[in-house]
Amino acid sequence: MNGFASLLRRNQFILLVLFLLQIQSLGLDIDSRPTAEVCATHTISPGPKGDKGEKGLLGIPGEKGKAGTVCDCGRYRKFVGQLDISIARLKTSMKFVKNVIAGIRETEEKFYYIVQEEKNYRESLTHCRIRGGMLAMPKDEAANTLIADYVAKSGFFRVFIGVNDLEREGQYMFTDNTPLQNYSNWNEGEPSDPYGHEDCVEMLSSGRWNDTECHLTMYFVCEFIKKKK
Repeated sequence: MNGFASLLRRNQFILLVLFLLQIQSLGLDIDSRPTAEVCATHTISPGPKGDKGEKGLLGIPGEKGKAGTVCDCGRYRKFVGQLDISIARLKTSMKFVKNVIAGIRETEEKFYYIVQEEKNYRESLTHCRIRGGMLAMPKDEAANTLIADYVAKSGFFRVFIGVNDLEREGQYMFTDNTPLQNYSNWNEGEPSDPYGHEDCVEMLSSGRWNDTECHLTMYFVCEFIKKKK
């Protein structure tokens, strides 16, 4: 429990750092000119005060003021567009960290977490890789049991894992290009690919593997190697 609490605090710190970095990247640098000058269609400034006339007579009326600054709305709209993009990226990063904090499993060497976003197989690969991980590769019974228990207790039926035969039909490999030599956990009768379209692998909540079509979308499990202290 102490280890989990420490992990939670560390992830919360990571969340805070990500948040601050994203805010810094927004580039909140609006022109320091007054609002009326930044985006005003045509501002008319007051004219100079009229000359003072003799007692009892009105002074000479002041002249018309100079035209105000012409609208610079294009630059302002560009800034707002960039701000919207940065906010969207920030939301994505926060969602990722929130998922990690909310549900995670670990061994002495790796962290595992279920990404609760439905993606096809290639999108799942990319999602894990750009975050420094890979699709989970259960290379032994212990890892397979841990992931299966994680999936079942999360209430899911199936998830993509890092096994496929995309390079060569019938020759299944882990996503780090190592073959299935020492361990596999196929469901009864699997892999079965009568039409040659089932090149990717899903893990069922029972822990058994099944070959399936790569274009289908489902949740998936990423794994991250722990950094050595």
